[in-house]
Amino acid sequence: MTRLFGIETEYGITIDEVDKVDVVEESMQLIRCYQQGAFVPLWDYRLENPRRDERGFEVKNLLNDADEKVHLQQDRKRKIPFKELKSDLIIYNGSRFYNDHTHPEYSTGECTSLFELVAQDKAGERIVDICAQRRTEMLDQGVVRMYKNNTDFEGHSYGCHENYLMDRSVPFERILEGLLLFFPTRQIFCGAGKVGVEREDRAPIYQLSQRAEFFEVIASVDTMHKRPVVNTRDEPHADAAQYRRLHVIVGDANMSEYITALKVGSTVLVIDLIEADCLPDYRLKDPIAAMKNIARDQSHAWLVEVEGPGHRLVPAVEIQDAFLTLARREFAGRDQETDWVLSAWEDVIEKLSRDPMDLVGVCDWVTKKWLIDSFCEAENLAWDNPDDLFWMQSQDLEYSNVDRDAGLYYLLESQGQMVRLVG
Repeated sequence: MTRLFGIETEYGITIDEVDKVDVVEESMQLIRCYQQGAFVPLWDYRLENPRRDERGFEVKNLLNDADEKVHLQQDRKRKIPFKELKSDLIIYNGSRFYNDHTHPEYSTGECTSLFELVAQDKAGERIVDICAQRRTEMLDQGVVRMYKNNTDFEGHSYGCHENYLMDRSVPFERILEGLLLFFPTRQIFCGAGKVGVEREDRAPIYQLSQRAEFFEVIASVDTMHKRPVVNTRDEPHADAAQYRRLHVIVGDANMSEYITALKVGSTVLVIDLIEADCLPDYRLKDPIAAMKNIARDQSHAWLVEVEGPGHRLVPAVEIQDAFLTLARREFAGRDQETDWVLSAWEDVIEKLSRDPMDLVGVCDWVTKKWLIDSFCEAENLAWDNPDDLFWMQSQDLEYSNVDRDAGLYYLLESQGQMVRLVG
């Protein structure tokens, strides 16, 4: 593949056996554990402007400005300079490792290879885990735990963002058209899975995605409040006359190497289709409702309403297959990784159509569901019992624990039950 792409992951942090944790300071301290000696700030903030919108204007205010003011007042009480608190590191593999206020964030270096990206992403897990061990050794009590997930199960969501370099000349309306069809439906294979609903009715069900229920608008420059399906922040980190950076915030953090590669690889091919002005002939009637309904659909039919005469319902699998068909026609044989994506995409779609449980060890949401179903059967747990739901959520959380000796994903990996792409 020739397009530049990368992943940013905000990690959940807590300390076992400690009642009250200052996650801002602990995030700073954890990142400092990466290096020895004095901290030297290297990140240049001058080109960052989160108010600039890809649609050609600049917003006066962001919805999270009020929160930022509160955070600033709290940070002043700590009497730690801003650059010290951010602890913004550029590390030797080209990644950025810094304190995103309440979360340690690891951003991979720019990649043009899917398998390199997976290796970079997994290196981030190792780095975060090693730093957690070092920080634990510094504490009087407690164990620092790090989670590659997207929720605290209390209504707060944090992100795993993707970035893709795009041609600036592509009309934004076409980008929106393609992504509003692709993003709500791709969660059928790249969702991380979640026990429970944190908003609205708080239903005791299993969702495909950790993030789907937190999106409220179609397009916006904001990322924290009224989250958009398509983020329009315009910070290309490149020649702005030639390029735009597509900043994707709808995705879940994946533990599966296979799904990380397929998630990014399929999105690259969809961007290629958008740039070629070659898209499936479907339009979702309500992309936000579709995203939430797919995540909550216990039947796995994943029907979405599309525009056209009458009340027309189409399976999300059919829409993904339409993208795949066009991508195969346009790009098959282009390079080895493109052909891998086309083959993996086809295989996953076929198994989702037949029986999603055939993807245990491949898809995170399927693997996690299998673990939780097995746990419920062994312990005689019921979904309508709040106490039992709490224990299911603990299993959900431990799947994303990056401690290789404690995390459930890594237990499965050590048993040879997860499909691997990199060593």
